[in-house]
Amino acid sequence: MLDREPALVLFSGGQDSATCLAWALDRFASVETIAFDYGQRHRVELDCRMALREGIERLWPGKLGQDHLLDLSVLGQISETALTRDAEIAFGADGLPTTFVPGRNLLFFNLAAALGYRRGIRHLVGGMCETDYSGYPDCRDDTLKALQVALGLGLDRRIVIHTPLMWRDKAATWALAEKLGGADLVDLIRTESHSCYRGDRSQLHAWGYGCADCPACELREKGWAAYSFPSASSA
Repeated sequence: MLDREPALVLFSGGQDSATCLAWALDRFASVETIAFDYGQRHRVELDCRMALREGIERLWPGKLGQDHLLDLSVLGQISETALTRDAEIAFGADGLPTTFVPGRNLLFFNLAAALGYRRGIRHLVGGMCETDYSGYPDCRDDTLKALQVALGLGLDRRIVIHTPLMWRDKAATWALAEKLGGADLVDLIRTESHSCYRGDRSQLHAWGYGCADCPACELREKGWAAYSFPSASSA
């Protein structure tokens, strides 16, 4: 039945959200996208997302609908994190990286659900992952299942949160992109998406642009190596 319904994808411009957009376009009748400007240090991802979106649209012509960019600067104002301030990227005393923005994904889905309510969309898609991730509690499967229930009750409407990458590591995410859109999609994500927390796009590596040092770059580089040379990574 999914191919008869629309979906709304949280599309930041990163590798994961780009793969999720392709996943949604492969399954739903039509797809809209939403992103949030919260004063993120790596705001360059928002500058990259439209070229990436246009490239993906060419692979699924006629299915990609409206894009929505929301001002969520209040989140940056109340957050003292390495993603919203020029601060060191490290691990805090609580074991969480300083890139954790408390409540970010909870707010994202609340706003996406409210927009979806107005536009008649009940399927929300996000790139959260509990396999290769930095330990963010709002990326966990249990958190998002609970949020799905709360949103459904609060809106008095069946809301479905889809997280197609939840149990995939980064290598499997690259492989999913290849399965969905072939080498064209893989190369598009590699060159046009942005994951680096420092917002560095000065050098194109084999796995994409980035500083090659922050946690996001390390995960992406490791995943690309495992995807590109599976025998070497398993040795």
